[in-house]
Amino acid sequence: MADIEFSQAQKDALVDKLQRYMDKELDLELGQFDGEFLLDFISKEFGNIYYNQGLYDAQTVLSERLDTLTDAILQLEK
Repeated sequence: MADIEFSQAQKDALVDKLQRYMDKELDLELGQFDGEFLLDFISKEFGNIYYNQGLYDAQTVLSERLDTLTDAILQLEK
């Protein structure tokens, strides 16, 4: 799997969220460099887990919709 890449605007917004979280919840000031480093770590270590869960969730929804469509077609049969 390829590394997750963010646009600079996305990266800035995510780092800002990390900085605000760390300050509010942990009373820890996180600089821009450290915020980007933490974001890269989180993306590398956890990104694939979130990505795969999203795929599983989409597969479940698609399967449920396909079952509904199959049922609807069966009801139309004469």
